[in-house]
Amino acid sequence: MEMQELQRLKNKYDIIGNDAGLNRALETAVAVAPTDLTVLITGESGVGKETIPQIIHQFSRRKTGKYLAVNCGAIPEGTINAELFGHEKGAFTGAIGERKGYFEEANGGTLFLDEIGELPRETQALLLRVLQNGEFMKVGSSKVEKTDVRVIAATNVNLAYAVATGKFREDLYYRLTGIQIQMPALRERNKDDIYLLFRKFTSDFSERYNLCKVNLNHDAISMLTAYRWPGNIRQLKNVAETVTALESRPVTPGYERIELGPAALMRYLPDEKDSMLPATTGPAAAGGNMSDSDKQMIIKALLDLKQEVDRLKEIVNAGGAAQQPMPAGLPHYMPMPSDEPEEQLSEPEASLEGISIRKASDELIERALAKHGGKVKPAAAELGISERTIYRKLAEWKEKGKRA
Repeated sequence: MEMQELQRLKNKYDIIGNDAGLNRALETAVAVAPTDLTVLITGESGVGKETIPQIIHQFSRRKTGKYLAVNCGAIPEGTINAELFGHEKGAFTGAIGERKGYFEEANGGTLFLDEIGELPRETQALLLRVLQNGEFMKVGSSKVEKTDVRVIAATNVNLAYAVATGKFREDLYYRLTGIQIQMPALRERNKDDIYLLFRKFTSDFSERYNLCKVNLNHDAISMLTAYRWPGNIRQLKNVAETVTALESRPVTPGYERIELGPAALMRYLPDEKDSMLPATTGPAAAGGNMSDSDKQMIIKALLDLKQEVDRLKEIVNAGGAAQQPMPAGLPHYMPMPSDEPEEQLSEPEASLEGISIRKASDELIERALAKHGGKVKPAAAELGISERTIYRKLAEWKEKGKRA
């Protein structure tokens, strides 16, 4: 496709971004649209898979027919056959009359089956029959009926794995995967796309509610694009709208936009990973709530310190303490191993008795920032923590006035 055609397509369907993977998905959709081939759209939840079948339908010879979208995962297993293929009167309790199913309603058009990996095995067999020869039977009927429907399916699960584990029929898998369109996850796309989407969502939201438009400064943009976005575009939209609702204000003369930094943005970015630590009880809990990222950073600090303590133990036991310098990586407030009974050094928690782990984490961050000239990204990479953890610390220090 020519770039101008591709951009017109994006404008029509309100698609934002210039990522090569996204462009390839759109071009494939337009290319296969004139055929009646079954298409499988794959990708994580929230990447925008629902737009592709709409494009295929509009560029197909069926565009004057019906377009129906069905979320297979939202229909109870006991009624999904009736929903898809219809039922006769009295077919089951509550079937007070005959009802058309989606395959009959969409005759001559396009049927989009989202979350197809959630279909029960029995329904998979019925779907395979429709795909092969267009035949189906209503629930409670023995009459074979015909339909002419273009089926487009989507899934956020690995169907090949589902086949291997017996949850998905192998013959249906091969019938669906003739043409696959992969929608890239947001973290796999061009990083510029993330901020373009953020600006789009905040702009739409601010116009809807007459709020000032929200811009991000350079550091905040770096934080935004460095985040993994496990919920993809759906999560980004929710964050963008929440930021605008809580950080913006009504438009007034001469005041139409605001700019946010990383300290403001990080309040709206959820922690990316669950904590690896057990629930804290006792004295350690008195320090207040601690984020999962901080806990993971402290785990690393504890392990590093334990390695240094073990090394010093070996030196002391070998009688060479006087000749060996203090290791550079050991904080200056770390007690010498000889001050502690040897059996207490078997666990990192015991080796740190009397030391503030918060102070240890602050010290590590300070040293990393000093080493890298105040640059957050390389400092975070060296410590094995997220950039937002360091930004949080910087904001905390600034607020308390303890550090510049």
